[in-house]
Amino acid sequence: MTDTQTSETPAKLGFPPVTDPRSAARAWLEAGRPVAIATVIDTWGSAPVRAGGQMAIADIEEFQGSVSGGCVEADVIAAGLDVIETGKPETLSFGIADETAWRAGLACGGKIRVHVTKLEPQTGLAFIRQLDDAAAKRKPIVVTTRLADGAREIHDGMTSTDPVIAEAIRRAHSGVDKSGETFVHALTPPPRIIIVGATHIGQHLATMASASGYDVKVIDPRTAFANPTRFEASQLIMGWPEECFKKLTADPFSAVVTLTHVDQIDDEALTIALKSPCRYIGSLGSRKTHAKRVDRLKKAGFTDADIARIHAPVGLDIEAETPGEIATSILAQIIAAFRKAPAA
Repeated sequence: MTDTQTSETPAKLGFPPVTDPRSAARAWLEAGRPVAIATVIDTWGSAPVRAGGQMAIADIEEFQGSVSGGCVEADVIAAGLDVIETGKPETLSFGIADETAWRAGLACGGKIRVHVTKLEPQTGLAFIRQLDDAAAKRKPIVVTTRLADGAREIHDGMTSTDPVIAEAIRRAHSGVDKSGETFVHALTPPPRIIIVGATHIGQHLATMASASGYDVKVIDPRTAFANPTRFEASQLIMGWPEECFKKLTADPFSAVVTLTHVDQIDDEALTIALKSPCRYIGSLGSRKTHAKRVDRLKKAGFTDADIARIHAPVGLDIEAETPGEIATSILAQIIAAFRKAPAA
């Protein structure tokens, strides 16, 4: 975004100058203006923006988002204006052989391909609103775009039987399919870690998880532990798990970790987590502690298969000892649960 704004720039349309490309596109479309959407569809090497990164373009000085973080974007904006005028999508390639690649930060061997397509006010706004609705409901979707003509289709990531769609959702990974003709764009909810227990380990885990891009929530009914001097105020939800989980969704893009070492609190959280489709469940405690926990959960009606979902002792076995090391092992195990394919 340039320092000089025209009367129709995003700031004049009711939102701040710095915003996400979808919000910008929505505002421009609502104002009756066509928009070009530029999407990174392929990356190699040191490309600074991963596949799926987008830029919305309405005019030469009206754009939001990024596809490279550098001067390549001037060419992408120019292509966006051409696409708005002609209605024909374009696929652009940039790499080490291009003069602009060095200035864009691609000099270490990075390459990118960017697909640019047009959104008309009426149909484009309906499309954007579908994406907004899915995001509000934490509903994973995949948008497939045919590169030849820009034709788009939205797929429900939870019900689709297409293995390509399922894998894109599981890994939250976007890219061109094997045919080379279609871009598969996974739009998944931000991965969330629900930490039950505002403990010292929880402090380290919350800090590292936030820095790694996870949405972190910390639940604890104990006022001495759950206070904003120990955690970010936006992360804290004070209360018992049963009540606090009413404000959250333990969905397939969530991890639940219990760290209180208090049976009543941890068991209440585990009962909720085991009844949910959350991606990961972990619980702090020794093998002896977990054995007692297993007995309690069985008496509560959970099967061996249910209880096997719990990672306990929690975290990767790296001989961790300090709170920071234990938190590191937990976060690494959660990342693996989100990124690696399930064992056959």
